[in-house]
Amino acid sequence: MSKWGTIAEALRAGTVAGVNAEGVKVYAQSLTENETTKLVMVKDTAAHTKYIAAAGEGALYDELQGEVQDGVKLAPLTHENRLVLNKYFDYTVPRAFGTQIATIGLGDRLGIASPGHIKTVRGRNIRPILAQQSIRELALTGRDYKQVVDAACFAVFQEGYKDGFGADGDHLKVEADIELALGLGFTMLTLDCSEKIDNNVEGTSAEEQAAKYAALPAEVREHYENRFLNQTFQVAGGEITFDRETLIKNVLIYAAAVDFMEHIYNTYITKADREIDFEISIDETMTPTAPESHFFVAKELYSRGLTIYSMAPRFIGEFQKGIDYIGDIAQFEKELAVHAGIADDFGYKLSIHSGSDKFSVFPLIGQYTKGRFHVKTAGTNWLEAVRTVAKVNPSLYRAMHAYALEHFEEATAYYHVTTDLSKIAPLDGVADADLADTYMNEDNARQLIHITYGILLQAKNEQGGSLFRDDFYRTLSEQEEAYEESLRSHIGKHLDLLGK
Repeated sequence: MSKWGTIAEALRAGTVAGVNAEGVKVYAQSLTENETTKLVMVKDTAAHTKYIAAAGEGALYDELQGEVQDGVKLAPLTHENRLVLNKYFDYTVPRAFGTQIATIGLGDRLGIASPGHIKTVRGRNIRPILAQQSIRELALTGRDYKQVVDAACFAVFQEGYKDGFGADGDHLKVEADIELALGLGFTMLTLDCSEKIDNNVEGTSAEEQAAKYAALPAEVREHYENRFLNQTFQVAGGEITFDRETLIKNVLIYAAAVDFMEHIYNTYITKADREIDFEISIDETMTPTAPESHFFVAKELYSRGLTIYSMAPRFIGEFQKGIDYIGDIAQFEKELAVHAGIADDFGYKLSIHSGSDKFSVFPLIGQYTKGRFHVKTAGTNWLEAVRTVAKVNPSLYRAMHAYALEHFEEATAYYHVTTDLSKIAPLDGVADADLADTYMNEDNARQLIHITYGILLQAKNEQGGSLFRDDFYRTLSEQEEAYEESLRSHIGKHLDLLGK
């Protein structure tokens, strides 16, 4: 019997565990049925291509697009077939989670990490935002939002994961992008307010700020003065007072951003046909977010009738990509307590951006948020993919590492890092067996590989073909279990330290 005939027979019998079809990997946990149709995820290991294998008859079977081979329909993982799954199986549809459970954004830049992420979060008191990408990340990886959500939904189907997952349009600031993401079924919106926050106010004198404030419309000044001036608020077990200078500074920095938040909320969030987790990002600033600024934004939003899922302030110290927290942990703890208290007072979650690998402060985050938080990771999942490649395909890693060094400065246009390339061990002095530990456990090398992901994935050879991408994906397909185990170990460490 052919390999596909074997799958067809197993599907009709309703037992795929342990089925042996040469050249086919069967994901037995995906087996499901609807009326007279049975489905299972399979992979043609020679072609490194996954399909939904369907047997039976009826509407679901008919709606899946694919070719029938030896009694089984092989439906490719297309956007159209994802929509069919969504129609018949609610657990494959992204959802919103609200403010009462911890969530972790997992930023699968490659579109293949979600099975490992699901295995990591399964059974823990936290829910995954599997689809999480910014417009910048899409541009650097050459993907689009359809592909991002499709990959997450297919992973959920593959793993038979029924506890729920979300999809985050991350750091969106343009209305067309917001509309696109929500139209594609995203259930979370992270509103990037950086272009509405006036970073030029910091460092100017009180006199200059007063003059700029005086130029604002009288109704704007009256609004904020009536609401805040010379008032003291009980906040997070302490007090915050807005004297005139404090109020002026916050109005100048944040008033336009608050108006933008209100506009987006009223235009898109309240008019959506489903629940949307609405996150506010005010972390893209030149200086850390002062507690009074965090309170100022939250108080104004809630006074205008908005409710939010989470807010991301900029914390003291540095949350650089792919490495642990840099800064005074005692001072971080002091300020975290206030930020977490403000979020708790209003009822939303505190969000921690660039949360990958911040191991030294994770226990504090879990403690002061009382286990109600949103933490974003992304690049660390890419690094675990690279770690896997370094272990099993050292020649590919060496070529990627050398290329990353040549193009590092180009990548710094997108990310702020303090990488010292001189501290990275030369390739010719490192044995193949030591590549993963030498480079993926060293901060400077981690940042080198972290921020050059887009350059590496889109690099072309002299013939215009992929320089690394195809070989990279092929290696990870061959080492699927190894990559999943690497993610389970690494992201699992995040969750353990966060108390989840």
